[in-house]
Amino acid sequence: MILITGGSGQLSILVAQQASDKGLNFLVGSHNAAGDDAGRRQIDFDNPHSLDFSGVQTLFMVSAGYQEDDVVIARHDAVIGAAELQGVRHIIYTSLTGAGDHLGFALAHRWTERRLQQCTLSWTILRNGLYAELIGALAAPVAGIIRAPFGGGRISPVAREDLASAAVTVLSDPTAHANMIYELAGTQTWSVSQLAEKLGVEYSPETLAEARSKLSVPPLLPFQPAMLMSIYSATAAGFLEEYNTDLLRLIETVPRDTLDLATAVASDASQQS
Repeated sequence: MILITGGSGQLSILVAQQASDKGLNFLVGSHNAAGDDAGRRQIDFDNPHSLDFSGVQTLFMVSAGYQEDDVVIARHDAVIGAAELQGVRHIIYTSLTGAGDHLGFALAHRWTERRLQQCTLSWTILRNGLYAELIGALAAPVAGIIRAPFGGGRISPVAREDLASAAVTVLSDPTAHANMIYELAGTQTWSVSQLAEKLGVEYSPETLAEARSKLSVPPLLPFQPAMLMSIYSATAAGFLEEYNTDLLRLIETVPRDTLDLATAVASDASQQS
């Protein structure tokens, strides 16, 4: 039996959909699942008593990164510890691309990778690149101008659906991918100025200080501005341009065009603002 955590998250939903298409036997774990939800099990990373992995051989552990580092680390430690005690054989973890070490949310990922490598189970680490959908949303133009401070740096984002396909490949045969780390950045590199050109809008990036002043207000939580700022600054400094072939090894189709995908998301976000 497979258990996919993060049941209400966008990546988990795609993984579950593709796993179903492949005929895999799985449950979805979610903190808001009710006892009578077919195919779902209540799993709350903040409640160790809810970590019921009975009957689970393979645990697809989606990072619980929506919090401060100490909270995320505690969550992941509890999940891995419970998996060790309850007979899980293999954990697949959605981590962060190696080029992301300059990002403000890298630390908890690297801690979790180390914890997995020291645990008693077999594991696979999927180092996911930044989502093309996220870059499109961050670069959405306002009044015909993209102001997000990505500078002139290039980035190699990846489509969520392609990451889900890679995950299902590993879920289909975990043993074949035991103790492997896959770098899953996108196979295209492009800049936000190219995105602006496709949108037919101006790209006039503001300074990091200007962007920070706009982010330091609700509804963002206190830890979120620094995370977003790190995406801008790491891109501008050229640290998020990378290319590797691991994605091509794990998916059966040609990777989606991430510039087109980000352009569509940016256009939709602009129209809704």
